[in-house]
Amino acid sequence: METVNEQKIAMPRIGEPAPEFKAITTQGDINFPADYKGSWVILFSHPADFTPVCTSEFMTFASMEGKFNEANCKLVGLSVDGLYSHIAWLRTIKEKIEYKGMKDIEVKFPLIEDITMEVAKKYGMVMPGESNTKAVRAVFFIDPKGIIRALIYYPLSLGRNFEELYRALIAMQAADAFSIATPADWQPGDEVIVPTAGSCGVAKDRMENTTGMKCYDWFFCTKKIDKETILKTILKKVDLG
Repeated sequence: METVNEQKIAMPRIGEPAPEFKAITTQGDINFPADYKGSWVILFSHPADFTPVCTSEFMTFASMEGKFNEANCKLVGLSVDGLYSHIAWLRTIKEKIEYKGMKDIEVKFPLIEDITMEVAKKYGMVMPGESNTKAVRAVFFIDPKGIIRALIYYPLSLGRNFEELYRALIAMQAADAFSIATPADWQPGDEVIVPTAGSCGVAKDRMENTTGMKCYDWFFCTKKIDKETILKTILKKVDLG
């Protein structure tokens, strides 16, 4: 007989279409990911309403929503609480909570009601080893075509680094726009990685002609793309209308 900790968890994978669902949210009904076609989406879960770590996270995300929107990215939250709990919690955040200079914070992005855990289970957000009744802190990056591009899971006790989530979003968009890869700790304006040569001839050409590139060996070449070019290319695609 299968024990709780041996239960199989559905885990969407990078490169797969985001699992579809319809849900009630604090901003009305949504059909996911169809309603977000053409935009990047960060779908993230939190363990429960009226908990301190989650409160700090929602205030941070809400304060950065404009920044994410400028990068053509929408935010969608989820927990296994009900709609009225969500509404009461978000109202409490706006009216009573102050954290790191943030106060009077209004959460305008949708927060999904998932009492049945249907969505949480589709996305592997419930980890029996952590909790059977709460979603872990999962983050899914979904591109404009509805494809999962990255996912990050955190335990219940660990608050997320939202600047890192933004950095990851910009890095993936830059990789798509410029056909490059980004090295460790990359920030816009840093050198980027030129994809590894696919043949001996290409490798030889790179080592002999490194115009605009630094080639340390056939497999490790970098080039400079300035911050303004990166951000202009990404941010100009935004349609806030």
